[in-house]
Amino acid sequence: MRGDVHGGFCERPGVKFPRPTHLVVLCHSQEQAGQVKARLAEWLAPRGLAFNEGKTQIVHLSEGFDFLGFNVRRYRHKLLVKPSKAAVARLRARLAAEMRALRGSNALAVIAKLNPIIKGWAAYYRGAVSKRIFASLDHYLWKLLYKWSAWSHSDKPKSWIVDRYFGKRNKFRNDHWVFGAPGTSAYVVRFAWTDIVRHILVKGGASPDDPAGRVLGQPAAEGQTPVGQLHDAPAHQAGCSLPVLQGPPSGRRPATRVARTMGTVVAATRPQGDLRGLPGSPRKTQPAARR
Repeated sequence: MRGDVHGGFCERPGVKFPRPTHLVVLCHSQEQAGQVKARLAEWLAPRGLAFNEGKTQIVHLSEGFDFLGFNVRRYRHKLLVKPSKAAVARLRARLAAEMRALRGSNALAVIAKLNPIIKGWAAYYRGAVSKRIFASLDHYLWKLLYKWSAWSHSDKPKSWIVDRYFGKRNKFRNDHWVFGAPGTSAYVVRFAWTDIVRHILVKGGASPDDPAGRVLGQPAAEGQTPVGQLHDAPAHQAGCSLPVLQGPPSGRRPATRVARTMGTVVAATRPQGDLRGLPGSPRKTQPAARR
């Protein structure tokens, strides 16, 4: 089930909720999805919010759904998150419009306009299954760039256009069809040059939504070092106590990153023997002289 919650209000002075709030709820059955939707509607009603029924739907995961530019769908027994077809179509239309608007400009203007779009879009979708889509977008962009080059030099042959604008511009890439500005080192980057980096899944025992607040207080698994101890902070921010670390972790194993409600707590470790600046650290003593 996905939905859009619209509302402009302040829960408390100085704190505003975003106008359209998008959410996704994954359930085991259609009946459970209906129950969850009813419970959420009851929770939103006292706050002056309601579901936008025109954008709220209950679908099976095998059919898939689009969410924030991604398509979430289960293929047989594997769940894949890809850039949605609508997002790819919007990007293609934008690239085509930009290239039409850049007719009459030089190659440096083309590079300055396209590179931020390419880098930003690729960085947003680098955590999804995007390798094939990146390759298809590179091919589409190459056709747009060649069309722009041919329009700018309509009286020149194809070989002259290729030699002038395309070549191995990036010395770290074995690609001889990179568009660049003649006489400069500037070139248009490719989508496929962005490495795919999978996001780290949140472990069930370290959820920031744990009502008991046991984020760092969970017992350490076998072969791991405890990160630290939790206690209620004396200061209250946003009406809730913040868990903080007390004392440095022992051992040389680096601390793990644990998420909590109000941000991320990272326990910084120092190599054994370098405890300067830490409370209760032993003073440096001179070795005893031999007799």
